Amino acid sequence: MKTRYSMVTAVVAVTVGFIFLSARGAAAQSDHVNALVSNGVKAVMEALRPQCERAIGHPIDMQFNTSVALKQKIEAGDGFDVTILTSELIDDLTKQGKIEAGSRVDLARSGIGVGIRTGAPKPDIGTSGAMKQTLLNAKTITYAQEGASRVYIEKMFESLGIADQVKSKIILEMKPGQPQINVAEGKADLVMTLVSEILPVHGIELLGPLPADFQHYVSMAGGVGANAHDPQTAKAVLKFLSGPKAAPVFKAKGMEPL
Repeated sequence: MKTRYSMVTAVVAVTVGFIFLSARGAAAQSDHVNALVSNGVKAVMEALRPQCERAIGHPIDMQFNTSVALKQKIEAGDGFDVTILTSELIDDLTKQGKIEAGSRVDLARSGIGVGIRTGAPKPDIGTSGAMKQTLLNAKTITYAQEGASRVYIEKMFESLGIADQVKSKIILEMKPGQPQINVAEGKADLVMTLVSEILPVHGIELLGPLPADFQHYVSMAGGVGANAHDPQTAKAVLKFLSGPKAAPVFKAKGMEPL
């Protein structure tokens, strides 16, 4: 009888211990801030992450992708605490009730640039005419299929009257960062994307921004999830990112704080 009692006691103890450890694990996980972050600010967020975590007192789990892809995840019901996307998409998701009304914080903007393989000859893109000739001379041009800059790049082709001529040269990529890799590996001559997505990549360098006639700035903003588990902490993330300590990092990564 005594042996049976001891066995029951042991089983109860193990069960209670398992429940305790599971609860601790769940609590630790809920302590994390779940952030969905556009590739446009990836380099900035990776650099600021340690400072931001110290400022808010919580670890941050970051998932990076294009703004369009992250918007689709949010619309499909993926949970998140805070997100950083293009300003237009933040507003759209707010209207849908996916982002808490009034939580939008404008962070920074980046212009569109042209990247080449490090050490490659530097063609002229300083004027509309020079840009046109460089695009016509390039064997291959690559950019992201769902990138925020795609619509403006293709408007430039139309304005220059070369959309049909460059069509066969274009390599559209779905995988984030692949256009930059294409150029670094010599698979494409030019990559066009946000300047903030060119500067941090090893193996490529910024040739320069698009000519003024075709330049467009993509603004990034943050918002708090409508179902965030800790809205105040999520807001603290955005407060830090829009503060004076973050501004120099945005500038160093090719962005202009707003």
